[in-house]
Amino acid sequence: MSRRPFTLDGYRNAVEQMVLLSSDADFLDQLIHVLKDAFVSNRTTSLVRILARYAEDREADIERVGLTKHEEFLSSVDQLQQVREGTVSLTTEILQLNQSIQASTERLADQKRGLVNTRAVRRNIADASISLKESLEILHAVNHTHELIRKQKYYAALKSLDDLQNEHLVPIIQNKYATQNRLADTIHKSIPSLQKVISEAVMNDLNTWLFRIRETSQFLGEVAFYHTELRRARQRERVDRDGYLNRFRLNSAVELVFDESEEFDALDNEELQVDFTPLFECLHIYDALGEMDRFRAEYATTRRQQKDLVLPSSISFATDDETSLSSLLESIAGFAIVEKATMQRTPQLRSAVDVDELWDSMCHTAIALISKAFNDVTNAETLLRVKGVISLFIQTMEGWGYSISIIDNFLLVLFDKYAELLKRSFSEDFQNIVSTDDYMPMAVNTREEYEKVLNVSWFSQDNRELSFPCVLPFSQMYPLCCIDIRNFLNQFYFFSDDHFRHTAVIDETLQNSLDELLTDKVCKSLVERLNSQYLGQIVQILINLEHFETACRELEQLLIRARSSSSAGGPVSLTATGQFRYHKKTAEKRIFELVNSKIDDLVDTAEYDWMTTSVTTGPSSYVQTLTRYLSNIMNSTLLGLPREIKELIYFDALSHAANKILALPLSSDVKCINGNAVAALAEDVRYLTEFVDSLENGAMLRENLDELQQTVNLLQSENHEEFFDITIRNKKFGRVDAINGPMLLEKLTSQAPSTNRAAPLSNFSSRFGMMK
Repeated sequence: MSRRPFTLDGYRNAVEQMVLLSSDADFLDQLIHVLKDAFVSNRTTSLVRILARYAEDREADIERVGLTKHEEFLSSVDQLQQVREGTVSLTTEILQLNQSIQASTERLADQKRGLVNTRAVRRNIADASISLKESLEILHAVNHTHELIRKQKYYAALKSLDDLQNEHLVPIIQNKYATQNRLADTIHKSIPSLQKVISEAVMNDLNTWLFRIRETSQFLGEVAFYHTELRRARQRERVDRDGYLNRFRLNSAVELVFDESEEFDALDNEELQVDFTPLFECLHIYDALGEMDRFRAEYATTRRQQKDLVLPSSISFATDDETSLSSLLESIAGFAIVEKATMQRTPQLRSAVDVDELWDSMCHTAIALISKAFNDVTNAETLLRVKGVISLFIQTMEGWGYSISIIDNFLLVLFDKYAELLKRSFSEDFQNIVSTDDYMPMAVNTREEYEKVLNVSWFSQDNRELSFPCVLPFSQMYPLCCIDIRNFLNQFYFFSDDHFRHTAVIDETLQNSLDELLTDKVCKSLVERLNSQYLGQIVQILINLEHFETACRELEQLLIRARSSSSAGGPVSLTATGQFRYHKKTAEKRIFELVNSKIDDLVDTAEYDWMTTSVTTGPSSYVQTLTRYLSNIMNSTLLGLPREIKELIYFDALSHAANKILALPLSSDVKCINGNAVAALAEDVRYLTEFVDSLENGAMLRENLDELQQTVNLLQSENHEEFFDITIRNKKFGRVDAINGPMLLEKLTSQAPSTNRAAPLSNFSSRFGMMK
């Protein structure tokens, strides 16, 4: 039990108690305790003063007692002296003891002070150790986060930050007396920057991934195109085995069912692997940071920028090389495939609207580039190859669920350009064929050549009795044009191979283009050559027109069989068919013109002396030449014409010849005709009649000479009055013109005096007036 510290009164009581103690040992113990207390409380002076006062009081008591009790006093003095001596010695001892105690107390105080300080240091050290340990844990967590960032384990780093904040920082910050509060607060404030570092790092990785994706877009598109080509090949094999499957195109439900066993992932195969892990990680990080909207916007912006980088500024078909087009469409396909795959894997990141917007933009850009490039194309085959690449692109992207209507409609524009170039090319070919033809019947030397002509031409005849070499009725231009027509048809329908949904447009455009080529480049060119003065060429043109008309009728049936099911039904009628048929008449008229012109030239060489005094014994040379000419052209030049046309030409030529001969005496230059001249004319008419009689169908052709024959008979008649008797005239001179007859009779009678054979001129005139 601790002692209470002594006060001033306490020291007085303590001194009185010490004096009353019965033993010196107890006195010393009590004195030591008082001294120690006085020393500790730094009140030794007070204690000495109390002791001195106590001594003075005792001395006063002694003095008082000595006055009253001298002996006792003396003895007491002696005792007191002894006590005093003892007190002095005790005082000395006390002082020494005090000094010793004071020194011990100081040492003890120093030791206690040192102990207190040591305990405080130990406590501080313990606290510092705990704080340091907790701080090290925080710093370790921060360093661990940085290490995870360095190892590109971004989500783990973000999770580490959350653990750091929830397990370490928040409790420390909430405890405002914690020694780590300042460090925790500093690190807590740095967490947003660390989160930004993580977001930027993961975004940098994503940008690297996007760059690699953009660089591999073309190869991805190439792989997808190759897979589509394989699907095409498999579909063609199936169609070859079962023609019914030809109704089903690529990407149809039936084709997809048949192709189910051929699994192929364009994004993960032996040649290419596209890992979406960086995208998933970035998406996860930004979702955890609550910045999904910002990430979605940044990603969309990046993809739009990459879309522009994928598309070139221009492409070219100048060298007939579609590499630039293939690269363009492969890049677009690869880019779009990644977009579609991204939308399927992360619908919260890429919506169908975003993907379709990029797709439409790329399609419009591609169409603009292709349109600009094919403006300089002059070869239809180049556009056909372009169409093949575009069709492959369409079928590939249709399989990925993209709308291909924009590109599909563009194929119509491409087809229009293709049809235009085809027409231009074949127009030049047709024009060259027509202009360089020799317009002579085509000769073939062997049966092989003959079979080739039959295969390419619309021509048939019994060839069992043919001997070679032989001559075909048409000229070389006809089979050459037939070859071009077949090639033209094939070139048109080549455009519908693989993929072209507007087959009805092909049917309609083909019909119109074929009509235009045949009408303008063949028929019109042939008609222009009808101006030739060479009868053989005109005859050959007529024969060619005949065969082209037949070819057109065959083409009409061929177009009906070849047209697609989507085309309108009903017959196909080519305008060219009617044009060839019509201009056959034009050619016939031209043949009539040339034959009649030759007849005119021959008849104009007639040298009749209408007042001759000599008698002619044979036909005139012009009649002989005329009949020889007619015989020659029928047996050579006109031999290849159809029978009915030859008969018509003969009919017209003989009619024209008869009229021309009849016009000789009717000429205004002929004033008089005598009997010898009539006899010469009659001899020529007889010779011409015999020639006609010798011809096949001579009886029918002879009708053309009836008027001439009857007119000559009239001039040689004994009684010219019979002509004016309507009954007799109808029987004997029914074909004689009612005007020409009297005119010739007037010329004949005006050369001699009136006889029994001839009526007076006035009589003829009056009768002529009556006949009128």
